[in-house]
Amino acid sequence: MLTFEQIKELIELVAERRLDGLRIERSGFTLKIQGQQSRRVPAPAAAPVVVESTPQVATAASVSAPVSMDQGAPEGETEIPEGAYILNSPIVGTFYRAPSPDSESYVEIGSRVKVGQNLCIVEAMKVMNEIESDVDGVIVEIFPKNSQPVEYGERLFAIRTS
Repeated sequence: MLTFEQIKELIELVAERRLDGLRIERSGFTLKIQGQQSRRVPAPAAAPVVVESTPQVATAASVSAPVSMDQGAPEGETEIPEGAYILNSPIVGTFYRAPSPDSESYVEIGSRVKVGQNLCIVEAMKVMNEIESDVDGVIVEIFPKNSQPVEYGERLFAIRTS
């Protein structure tokens, strides 16, 4: 069986190399990664993943490439504020704005943040991964809603750097 990190590396490899796909079979476990060419984003293409435990599908996820600021946002997505730093999800999981349902959100739009400050949690495989800011600045956009699934490379926050 492959670890989560190994699967993540394979997904990144398929996206970076723009492969048509990849299939690995090991001890009754099958991993299929299907690559796709994106029409809007020339950078790494999206690569949907289907993980099977023969004969049934166990889970599904996909990878999407970040959108560069000069191309505009894909249809149905919020425009990226001009000159903002975009913090993307490092993993596939569930986005949470607070450490628990009863707690206040880590940050709100307008919150000043510093490098290393916790901004949210992305839960993956029952592990709570705290996502920290890479830059100092002010939160100008929070893209996913609380408890929303997020994909690898999906935009989480727009931060106006200071």
